[in-house]
Amino acid sequence: MKTYSISEVAKELNLTVYTLRYYDKEGLMPFVERTTSGTRLFKESDIGALKIIECLKSTGMPIKEIKHFIDWCSDGDSTLQQRYDMFMERRATVEAQMEELKKTMELIEHKCFYYKTALDAGTEDIHKNDKIVINN
Repeated sequence: MKTYSISEVAKELNLTVYTLRYYDKEGLMPFVERTTSGTRLFKESDIGALKIIECLKSTGMPIKEIKHFIDWCSDGDSTLQQRYDMFMERRATVEAQMEELKKTMELIEHKCFYYKTALDAGTEDIHKNDKIVINN
């Protein structure tokens, strides 16, 4: 079975070695084996688990709550409901984030149109009722 060093995993996941060490210190990587000298040996499945951790983190989930998830995984089938509920909650969180991003994108698209038409006309005066004055 192929194993990977911490630096190889950091590069693969676009993380720093420091971040991976922090995750380990916080108990997010109990599954990672170590050599007798203490060097971490990562397997493909460990990289998969770290991708889930990164996914949860990207939803705004605190490290402490991610630790609960990792603990539930270690506990086995008795925690399937908690894990399912957690992912349903994360899903709702991400859907809300996507809705906010959609609104943000609509405003950005409007301002792109605003400035493109102003550039084409050579003046903002064509948007007299839409102009927002910001003092620089």
